[in-house]
Amino acid sequence: MYKGTLNTSKLYLGLERQAEISQKKLRKRHPHAVTFFRKHGITPGQIRQHAAKVAASVGLTGAMLFAQPLTQQVLSTPAHQLAVFNADQLRRELSNQLATLLPKDVTPLTAAQEDAISNEIKTVWGIEATASLQGERLNRSYGLIGAEQHLARFPGDSVENMAPGRGAWGYFAQTEDSLTQDLIQKEKWYVAVQTLYLPDWQLRLNYLRDWYKYRKVMVVNPANGKTVVADVADSGPADFTGKQYGGSPEVMAYLGLNVGPQKGPVVLFFVNDPNNEIPLGPVEYNVRTGTPLAAK
Repeated sequence: MYKGTLNTSKLYLGLERQAEISQKKLRKRHPHAVTFFRKHGITPGQIRQHAAKVAASVGLTGAMLFAQPLTQQVLSTPAHQLAVFNADQLRRELSNQLATLLPKDVTPLTAAQEDAISNEIKTVWGIEATASLQGERLNRSYGLIGAEQHLARFPGDSVENMAPGRGAWGYFAQTEDSLTQDLIQKEKWYVAVQTLYLPDWQLRLNYLRDWYKYRKVMVVNPANGKTVVADVADSGPADFTGKQYGGSPEVMAYLGLNVGPQKGPVVLFFVNDPNNEIPLGPVEYNVRTGTPLAAK
């Protein structure tokens, strides 16, 4: 171990002398390089310091860019301006944003994509809708939805375009007299989701069956921005159909998917509505700001 007194002044002068010698060698052996550096405002003896500054600048810029939520990078209209948009404008805004966030093909979403879409939905409609709620999630949050028939609401029910059997949770009411308006809406705006393919469905059957029964979800058609709040009232469709969800006649009609092949890609997220304040049916204004003047 060195025990003498360190002469820092002498050390500094020695380093400074070595730096001068190095600069002279650079000018003598590589004059074109010296000219290049000076042209770009770089002193030959300070190349390392300049490189450190550039690296720090790039790192800071990258951190600022990627630290921002994805939705903040693509949001084209300030949130306060959306308050005066009518339903068509809000749908168009949401559709435009989803076009930048969704994959080209109907494939599973990444967590970043799900978060960004959730932020867009909250900005446009004022509703908190997420791919995961209370630790539960479906296998797909973006997939194909197909047309379903009406479900029997009570024993002996008979309506046009009704499925031959009951839904996954049975009748909505045990008698026609006990069929409430709330249950009528639940059947009218229902969706089917693939609970049967959840990896822990059989292991947690009792809990998950109750958790998913009439669970409120938001369904968005990215092609036109049309959005509906529905509830889970059936299970399916089967994997071999190539579809991940099913929608009641009313759900499909509002989304504009009741023509031609009667199917199409949708985003389906859970609605976080613990106080049951969000009604089932079409979403046509921001629930936090109220109906815009243009839509009244």
